Amino acid sequence: MPSDTLWEIAKAEVEKKEISENGGDGIEVCEKSVFFIGSKNGGKTTIILRCLDRDEPPKPTLALEYTYGRRAKGHNTPKDIAHFWELGGGTSLLDLISIPITNETLRTFSLVLVLDLSKPNDLWPTMESLLQVTKTHVDKLIVKLGKTNAKAASEMRQKKWSNMQKDHPDRELIDPFPIPLVIIGSKYDIFQDFDSEKRKIICKTLRFVSHYYGASLMFASKSEALLLKIRGVINQLAFGIDKSKSISVDQNKPLFISAGLDSLSQIGSPPLSENDIGKLHAQTPMELWKKVYEKVFPPKSASTSKETRDPARDPQYAESEVDEMRAQKDQGTLLSEMYLGKNIHNSHY
Repeated sequence: MPSDTLWEIAKAEVEKKEISENGGDGIEVCEKSVFFIGSKNGGKTTIILRCLDRDEPPKPTLALEYTYGRRAKGHNTPKDIAHFWELGGGTSLLDLISIPITNETLRTFSLVLVLDLSKPNDLWPTMESLLQVTKTHVDKLIVKLGKTNAKAASEMRQKKWSNMQKDHPDRELIDPFPIPLVIIGSKYDIFQDFDSEKRKIICKTLRFVSHYYGASLMFASKSEALLLKIRGVINQLAFGIDKSKSISVDQNKPLFISAGLDSLSQIGSPPLSENDIGKLHAQTPMELWKKVYEKVFPPKSASTSKETRDPARDPQYAESEVDEMRAQKDQGTLLSEMYLGKNIHNSHY
């Protein structure tokens, strides 16, 4: 029996097709991976489809999904391949993060975190959970890589500073994410109608988090103009297209800030009075911003925000006929267990 995984088989088929199309000329094909994580129903699939020029309605993502895109470098040249992964379920399927990001793919991986701006109370816990789990996993892989390829691990640690100028005043105050990171605030069309003070807090908080992690930050909506800008950023991650140097920090407009172009002095302090800030006992700047943010947008309690871990029980995947048959099966299983338990109990007497 073959021992190859489905992923290895699929990858081999794509490589074979590329060699065939390019006449076996031996020209190297560049491969990169982009991993979309973020808020449940936050618009990740829509962004991916737009980046791939696919005119089709987005469907709810079940667990972990994969697709790919190809782009030619020039006339009669091989097409580079971009692998697109998407994690569904918000923060309910964190264990699946380790599947696409492996030692073999680590050095060509980028992360896109999509946050639903229309649900500010869920924003911080979603962002914190997903980034912490991903960072912990990547850090472990880099340590493991260092044991077999110290040079490659060292290059990765240095590369994370590539977007930050050596003379940037915040260089000693931030901690760039171990792989390229882009944070997208989705549903700006709803967010723009929020109270101005609430918009200010959300914008400043996301600017701080993005700058601290050396990430790019941008807002998206159904607007074609915004989607085109997002597409440009994703293409830069996937195919190495020239990176945009534009910047927009006006909270009354969609934010667009490329990594390394913001600063703590421009962002300013957390939007709270000095007296109130003094009452918040925080050990780090990140913890301080979290406490200030959650003071205005308290996260939902665990009981109300708990997400469904079993996709079969998630209402967005409901199918009446299938669900009815499943209910009958579950009921039959329960009756069988009760009958079996009763017989076992009677057998003792």
